[in-house]
Amino acid sequence: MKDKINKAIKELIPYVIILIIVVLIRSYIVTPVIVSGTSMSPTLKGREVMILNKLDKKYTRYEIVVLKTDHDDIIKRVIGLPGETISCENNKIYVNSRKIKDNYGKGKTSDFDKITLGKNEYFVLGDNRENSLDSRYYGAFSNKEIKGSTKLIIFPFNKIGKVK
Repeated sequence: MKDKINKAIKELIPYVIILIIVVLIRSYIVTPVIVSGTSMSPTLKGREVMILNKLDKKYTRYEIVVLKTDHDDIIKRVIGLPGETISCENNKIYVNSRKIKDNYGKGKTSDFDKITLGKNEYFVLGDNRENSLDSRYYGAFSNKEIKGSTKLIIFPFNKIGKVK
């Protein structure tokens, strides 16, 4: 009887190790995320499954990130980096008083007053500027509120690949 139990435990050990590894990878390195809504349209239409990189903690302008809010996780594009001053006048976005290229924005970006970001804060916007709750609504996001960045669509299969 003891031999059967020992044999069963030995057979189970690799599966337990695999399970632990998968849980650790999903918790600390990468995990799938599902895009909901149209706030990132036309880049993301909604219902795409993407891979979230949780190791990335320094974000660049125009990178797509997933953020924690009180209600839900949201996906947006980084526009303002720590220490910068961001504003929007007449549908033009300014960073440190210089107009930036807005190749991703769709629709009119409503004007907002200047905001100077702290040393660990980011300003994010949805690509669908007329239908996005982003930093214009929530304010700046701290590094702690950013779950990670995402660049890779894995579903639907006809959209597999990197997004810009």
